[in-house]
Amino acid sequence: MNPFVAALFGTALVVYSELSAQNRVNDTPEFSLSKTEAEAHMRFLASDEMEGRRTGEQSNRVAARYIAEQFRKQGVAPVPGQSDYFQPIWFEKTNAAGKGILIAGADTLISPTHWLLMSGGDLEVNAPLVYAGYGLEDPSKEWDDYKGLDVRGKIVLVQSGFPESQSPRENMAAAAVKRKLAAEKGAVALVELYNATTPWNIIGNFLSREQIGLAETTAGTDSGLPHIWVDGKEPRLTRLLRDSPSLTIRSEGRPTRLLRSYNVAGYIEGSDPGLKSEYILLTAHYDHVGVGPQGGQPYTETDSIFNGARDNAFGTIAVLSAAEALVRQKPRRSVLLVAFTGEELGLLGSRYYANNPLLPLNKCIFNLNVDGAGYNDTSILSVLGFKRTGASAEIETAARHFGLGVVGDPAPEQNLFDRSDNVNFAVKGIPAPTFSPGFREFDAEIMKYYHQATDNPETIDFDYLLKFCKAYVHAARLIADRAQPPQWEAGDKYEPAAKALYGK
Repeated sequence: MNPFVAALFGTALVVYSELSAQNRVNDTPEFSLSKTEAEAHMRFLASDEMEGRRTGEQSNRVAARYIAEQFRKQGVAPVPGQSDYFQPIWFEKTNAAGKGILIAGADTLISPTHWLLMSGGDLEVNAPLVYAGYGLEDPSKEWDDYKGLDVRGKIVLVQSGFPESQSPRENMAAAAVKRKLAAEKGAVALVELYNATTPWNIIGNFLSREQIGLAETTAGTDSGLPHIWVDGKEPRLTRLLRDSPSLTIRSEGRPTRLLRSYNVAGYIEGSDPGLKSEYILLTAHYDHVGVGPQGGQPYTETDSIFNGARDNAFGTIAVLSAAEALVRQKPRRSVLLVAFTGEELGLLGSRYYANNPLLPLNKCIFNLNVDGAGYNDTSILSVLGFKRTGASAEIETAARHFGLGVVGDPAPEQNLFDRSDNVNFAVKGIPAPTFSPGFREFDAEIMKYYHQATDNPETIDFDYLLKFCKAYVHAARLIADRAQPPQWEAGDKYEPAAKALYGK
């Protein structure tokens, strides 16, 4: 064969091979996802009739049922060992705090200016005050703040949070642990000196309203041990309580009742006999904040429903798109799809799941979460934890297929990685970025819709929604098909947890 002809023939073979490979990629079902289907999901989940999908309310349960039936329709199975798609979670709804006073010596402190009742019914108690450090114990470290103390029939005074952390999230997590422990020790009330980073006036405004948290028990709806937060950032109040031998507390209380909500989970078995015992976890929260005063932001008589189209019907639709495409052509590893409730209440649905997993966490190679405040750039998608979690190449490849760029970790001042459901899996050691609609900063365009009554389906760019969902599903497929699981970037703060989880 003529050398020139041979070279030309060889080039043609390479081009043909590349085009064939590209066509095989383009044949995967996510490339044919329908804008009509995505729009229909959005117009249902973020409709006025759904009344903001607030956790514990009927609209939230309707959304859960809708997601479950979409899984069933697409042929997604319940998780092995489960009879249906629901993981029930009991929540405790605590009413707004009534009036109250706290008397220490000659000083009278007023709620909520100086203190907040976190839990407890009507009460009037006068009892000795005992200081117990952080009010925690850790047998593994032979550390017990109650060692040598008899707190039976007494009020326990403690510092807030954990010794190593004063973040708002950790303060809330620690509060439940401390309340339970103080009750077991026989205390009649618990007082914490709040010292987290969030200013007292902000935390006071938030916590003096109706609250919903994970129920500590489903045995009944009594309000449990009276639990108070005092402004520990105010030195005068700290000195007053540390020096006081006793306290008198009078309060109208915070009545509570139990509510039930659900995480929704479906399972797609992988196609590779050697890899299907491992799985990729695809997640999004489907709850939002409700109607009127529940939303915590301004509203009008004509528009009082916080529809939550961007936050997070957008993400829920991405997970539903994954269900549709990945069941039609299964990746090598298995896929676990979970739609979380309770995210807007403090990442509660994902926290519950991470502590009560339906499949072993050490078999989960990756969590690709979807959440966001909205978008201000439809030419990109944004990924929180993009370079940290070991799958940037797959994410960039998937985005590029649909004409999108990738911006990693925009708005670092917002600490967004640790503010979405992914963090509850990151702390367990699982590489867990959040896939977000495209934004470069928290600007006026974002804040125009973020947790606002204006965030409704009529304002959504449905062409962009479709591209976003296609890119999400394709990224999930590429990650699930990897020969080796992604890993945290060396030195990441969550890398030690990964070594403990995976044993390497």
